[in-house]
Amino acid sequence: MRTSRLSRRAVLAGTAATVAATAVSGAVSPAVAAPAADGPAYRWRNVVIGGTGFVTGVLFHPAVRGLAYARTDIGGAYRWDDRAARWTPLTDHLGWDDWNLLGVEAIAVDPAHPNRVYLSLGTYAQSWAGNGAVLRSEDRGATWKRSDLGVKLGANEDGRGAGERLLVDPRDSDTLWLGTRHDGLLKSTDRGATWAAVTGFPAQASASGQGVMFLVAVGRAVYAGWGDGDGTSGTANLYRTADGTAWEAVPGQPSGTSVKVPVRAAYDRHTRELYVTYANAPGPNGQSDGSVHKLRTATGKWADVTPVKPGGTTADGSADTFGYGGVAVDARCPGTLAVSTNNRWADVDTVYRTTNGGRTWTSLKDAAVFDVSETPFLKWGADKPKFGWWIQALAVDPYDSKHIVYGTGATLYGTRDLKRWAPQIRGLEETAVRQLISPPVGEAHLLSGLGDIGVMYHERLTASPARGMAANPVFGSATGLAQAAARPSYVVRAGWGDNGNGACSNDGGRTWAPFEAQPDIAKDAPGPIATNADGSALLWSFVHWDGTKYAAHRSTDNGTTWSEISSFPKGATPVADPADPTLFYAYDTDTGTLLASTDSGLTFTERAGGLPSGDAQFKLVAAPGRSGDLWLSAKWNGLYRSTDGGASFSKVASCWASYTLGFGRAADGADYPAIYQVGSTDTITAVYRSDDEAKTWTRINDDAHQWGWTGEVVVGDPRVYGRVYLATNGRGIQYGEPVR
Repeated sequence: MRTSRLSRRAVLAGTAATVAATAVSGAVSPAVAAPAADGPAYRWRNVVIGGTGFVTGVLFHPAVRGLAYARTDIGGAYRWDDRAARWTPLTDHLGWDDWNLLGVEAIAVDPAHPNRVYLSLGTYAQSWAGNGAVLRSEDRGATWKRSDLGVKLGANEDGRGAGERLLVDPRDSDTLWLGTRHDGLLKSTDRGATWAAVTGFPAQASASGQGVMFLVAVGRAVYAGWGDGDGTSGTANLYRTADGTAWEAVPGQPSGTSVKVPVRAAYDRHTRELYVTYANAPGPNGQSDGSVHKLRTATGKWADVTPVKPGGTTADGSADTFGYGGVAVDARCPGTLAVSTNNRWADVDTVYRTTNGGRTWTSLKDAAVFDVSETPFLKWGADKPKFGWWIQALAVDPYDSKHIVYGTGATLYGTRDLKRWAPQIRGLEETAVRQLISPPVGEAHLLSGLGDIGVMYHERLTASPARGMAANPVFGSATGLAQAAARPSYVVRAGWGDNGNGACSNDGGRTWAPFEAQPDIAKDAPGPIATNADGSALLWSFVHWDGTKYAAHRSTDNGTTWSEISSFPKGATPVADPADPTLFYAYDTDTGTLLASTDSGLTFTERAGGLPSGDAQFKLVAAPGRSGDLWLSAKWNGLYRSTDGGASFSKVASCWASYTLGFGRAADGADYPAIYQVGSTDTITAVYRSDDEAKTWTRINDDAHQWGWTGEVVVGDPRVYGRVYLATNGRGIQYGEPVR
């Protein structure tokens, strides 16, 4: 059910740097209320959903009971608080300009210095993304120093579920190793402050390859997995150094397609055996073959210990293809370890466990009992959850042999008895958020449209929605969500689904019914959807994931029949007037023209022109309770307003950049709704509130609460003054309230 994360390449620019950069400090205070730079204190928290993104790595500290860290592909890093049984976010301080650093490529801890932790950051390695960086901390991530790199990392690219590419040298705590995808191996001799290329590393980096897949300490030696071999005899994909200077290919390593890519490795210090999981592709997608091998490091002898060979058939005759992903040894019990399958869709992924060095294995899936009552969305619209998919993060607690944790594309599962499993995910929120509605009445204060997990109805902000994902149909990712302003019980939604792409609700989003019919293009290109003020007309726009735009369609019978709207600009987002059901608006970003309809969306005509153009992410919103009061966020072109239904616009002088804007309950004594904005009034891109119709703005977030890129949607609560909901691209839904 997982789909690809959308990149923000057109919006954002990364920070260029050099390899030997001077470190700067950055403080993190993720769980406290803090004063904004120029305004009152706001308390920021996550709206609780529970995970929802790909947890790519979990690392228990080998020397401290209960201390662990987790990394995600786009949502930052976390530290486990064993006493509170929850995760603490560690990278929320990364701001707008550093959006590319919210993807965590690797984590390293220092066994000899428990308070030290290191992160290598960089979401994309493409030309449009900024370079990576290394954060280093002496207090378990409470504060950081930063070193910018001259190379790019790819925490949200293929291979993101591989092992840790960052390692503290087992011989010297001041020395660190960093594996890259396209620039070989880097080394630091000053605890990560500066970095230099390792010239003696024998594998040749390429611009299109995977590079170093993992680094692991084997006694006093360091082993490196290499992802660019072809699996044939004589092509090495595992290297080692015994002295930190000379590297060599590990002799006798296996060959063939099932060992083409070494994914992860773990060392059993009791038996002096290194276990390596392999696949024929880096994953998490695309793997169809794989294996598990172990190396007796004292003798150099290899053995194939694969639990189950891919390539068989399931009970229904489907091909049972998969690779192997996670591997974790039990620090307390020699020869005891766990490995995971990955990309096993036909028979569902599992975790295998052995207590005899791989001679025999037990599938933990076979006896697993799940309790997902804390995060019901994990049922995915079915009666019970599956064991998981995309299992590459896997860890065994070094102080508790029966405490195993594994990650999926949506959560972390944990067990304390090898049988009963439950999400171990509190505090870790990684949703990519696309739409938010705060209804003016009803049980729920929030409806959300999300990447990968569809639409949710939030009865409470402090607990995962009791109904889980909206069913009938279940969506993978939501593309549209709209409420009738004068009939708030009526809500419509659109998205990527296997059994329909549009649905409506007559009870404010509690329950849903699919449209009776949908345009043919809806299956391949579902896009934004709107309903007019009384819910009598629907407008559905269509945009393929590759950016191709199609003609919008209209329905006046609740989705039973649809007709094409030739005058509506292809790919535009329809916006309903909140007071007049005959009015719709659309902004043509290709031409910088506002179009309007006065016949409930049947036809559109041009009104104001000459506005900013060329960016599909410009956003048009209508002020609640008013007809023709429109606001246009045109990013670095500024903020524009029309009070005559788009016939004319004037530029708002109080800010020079506006990325998204929304409205909430007015302040006491004010006659206009509070306005919330992600934008720039001076030099800082931040979250702002205005209580005087955008004449002045007050910053309401602070330097510890920035969450990278936040330009998708912001909306205030129409019932609670000061409360605001903010979409992030990987840190879920943040909500802020003034400290009273």
